[in-house]
Amino acid sequence: MLGLEIVARDVFKVYRIGKVEVQALRGLSMEVGDGEIVSIIGPSGSGKTTLLNLIGGLDKPTAGSIRVGGIEVSGLSPRQLTDYRRETVGYIFQNLNLIPTLTAAENIELPMIALGTPRGKRRERVRVLLEVVGLLHRADHKPDELSGGEQQRVAIAVAMANDPPVILADEPTGELDSVNAKMVTQYLVDVSKKFKKTVIMVTHDSNVARAADRIMRIEDGVIKESLEPMRLAETVKPPSYMEQIRARLASINAQLRDLDREFRAGIIDGDEYVRRRLKLTSLKSSLEDELQRMGTL
Repeated sequence: MLGLEIVARDVFKVYRIGKVEVQALRGLSMEVGDGEIVSIIGPSGSGKTTLLNLIGGLDKPTAGSIRVGGIEVSGLSPRQLTDYRRETVGYIFQNLNLIPTLTAAENIELPMIALGTPRGKRRERVRVLLEVVGLLHRADHKPDELSGGEQQRVAIAVAMANDPPVILADEPTGELDSVNAKMVTQYLVDVSKKFKKTVIMVTHDSNVARAADRIMRIEDGVIKESLEPMRLAETVKPPSYMEQIRARLASINAQLRDLDREFRAGIIDGDEYVRRRLKLTSLKSSLEDELQRMGTL
């Protein structure tokens, strides 16, 4: 299915944590063309992941409109949202969300099983996608038998399984070294161009951001500007190593809050909640240890 246009108009998102009210988005508006690749950059806590969750149907705006093609996402019923997430949006999560007990091929096949795709079509689609991401020879390997870059490429194939017109990627290279990050970014761009998908990538990495057709900078819950990739270096100072670690910690804390909301809303079950929380808290602890080693924590 070809990519769809995405239009957000005056979107607000307010979270209430106890008696505290947090405005994640403050009247955000944006347009992404069908088949366009857009990067979303901005400081931690600026609303990047919240925006992806709203477009992806994982959450609903407090006010405003988000349209994906002819679909008003905020107006969908719970059943319609389930179909929307299966058919219209492919999501590449920062923590991958691969099932550890399944092989690469089985992970890719799983979304098609949920959609009721016939067995023969599933197997052929798995073969094609593994070939696209260069992992046909790793089809029978489980996630812990794959490198970080290979796991992320499997995650791209999983997102593409049901041929969705829109791909949302939340920090798709956040856990990778520079070599694997460049490789995964190129695969994501190639997949978009080959299948003419609309892609939105949230990233802290300026090299990843520059791979897009256009870059949007979000700050304080609104889109501040839209940039051509070549202009990014003019407006964004490369973060220091310490700043990158602090940004990752802030991102992980945001993911933990989102995870709690998903569990409370019944989007994920207890086993999935515990698995993802353990992974995030382990990574958080490692980053805090690194800051302590540097004498800044």
